[in-house]
Amino acid sequence: MPQLGFGVWQVPNEESAAAVTAALDAGYRSIDTAAIYGNEEGVGEAIAEFLARTGTDRSELFITTKLWNSEQGYETALAAFDESLRKLGLDYVDLYLIHWSTPDRDLYLDTWKAFEEIAASGRAKAIGVSNFEPEHLQRIIDLGGTVPAVNQVETHPLLAQKALKEFEDANGIAHESWSPLAQGQLLENADIVAIATAHGKSPAQVIIRWHLQSGNIVIPKSVTPERIAANFDVFDFELTHADMAAIDALDNDGRVGPHPNEFHVA
Repeated sequence: MPQLGFGVWQVPNEESAAAVTAALDAGYRSIDTAAIYGNEEGVGEAIAEFLARTGTDRSELFITTKLWNSEQGYETALAAFDESLRKLGLDYVDLYLIHWSTPDRDLYLDTWKAFEEIAASGRAKAIGVSNFEPEHLQRIIDLGGTVPAVNQVETHPLLAQKALKEFEDANGIAHESWSPLAQGQLLENADIVAIATAHGKSPAQVIIRWHLQSGNIVIPKSVTPERIAANFDVFDFELTHADMAAIDALDNDGRVGPHPNEFHVA
């Protein structure tokens, strides 16, 4: 899985094909969508067009989608996955995630059994979760079957998720960051602006670089072609130990989204 990918949360279906095309043309090879985003069809159109236009092999792309909360449960998850594949126009996805733990509904263990069946069929090359806390992950691990390959959660310098990452590292689970720029809250932070100026980069590029050097998988989102390309242009510089320490020091449990234990939307 590429460490830097492209997310399409809040990108309308009619705009998603153009955004994904811009991302693929800029060099991204990992695209992250979800059933609830309502743009799987547009994402699929962009993938099909890109593969046909460039001759790129499907195996060079890494496509992730997610199961929405209302479809959790064994039978409903299987049917929802079929619908996601249909909308994407793909024979398989590279990663399929349970979108939220929704522990109050307590359906994610039955859902995980469906996910294991999907993985066994080869139609999802890997399976994982999103917005899971250590206690939720531990219950899946205790089933004795497949350990989630990835946990995608809100992560940025204001919410570094250190304790969660320690648990994931101990269990071989990769950490993926959504809202990696804290929805823009950090772009005018004085420390980050100073570091960006020193490197001749933008604050967004510095934050994305922080994610990469922290070992996070990161999926910034934009619909602006110039910004999409700029977010990918982060491999020609490296943050110093002092830079990393200054950014690490911003961690203060500053969430911009809901806590997984408090998110109850069906």
